[in-house]
Amino acid sequence: MLWLIILGVMGLAFAPMMGLRPSQRQQRVKGLRDGARERGVAVRLESSPLHDDSESLPAYRWRYPPQRPGPDFLLVRDAMASQALKPFLPGWRWRVEPLRPLPETAHRQLEALLDCLPEDAVVVESSAACLTLWWDESWSLEAFSDLDERMQALRDDLAGRPDYPGAHHSMQAPSVPPSPGGTGL
Repeated sequence: MLWLIILGVMGLAFAPMMGLRPSQRQQRVKGLRDGARERGVAVRLESSPLHDDSESLPAYRWRYPPQRPGPDFLLVRDAMASQALKPFLPGWRWRVEPLRPLPETAHRQLEALLDCLPEDAVVVESSAACLTLWWDESWSLEAFSDLDERMQALRDDLAGRPDYPGAHHSMQAPSVPPSPGGTGL
């Protein structure tokens, strides 16, 4: 009987600690984030770009090279978008459309990317600095590998196509004027 009491007391002592163990989803998400970071993807929880959304949402960012900024655009999944926004593809609408048309290869890659995204992917955004996917991390690290390759390929096709090329002159090497008497050496 004494052993039952001791086991009962130990069970009560360890029960709260067992509740602190991460769930399977938390373990999967941690592995996904760690794997994404190892691949060079920046991962952060931030306020989403959706209107009237105060919740933080994971943002996965593929950075453009500083000397090759990307265009500005923001695509929102239809279920989260106003019907007043211009449709892009079935299921996606432009909140911010790029000022210049995307190159054909980038356009095709963007279409293929949007077709393969999970339902919890709600925003695809590009700025001069990075290409960002806002989603709820429903995939495993293995499934993320294909997404990572697609995002990298799209980023590479969009790099060097900023909406305002002159605005990023500070990212380029400064030009040196010729010296007034020859070579300057």
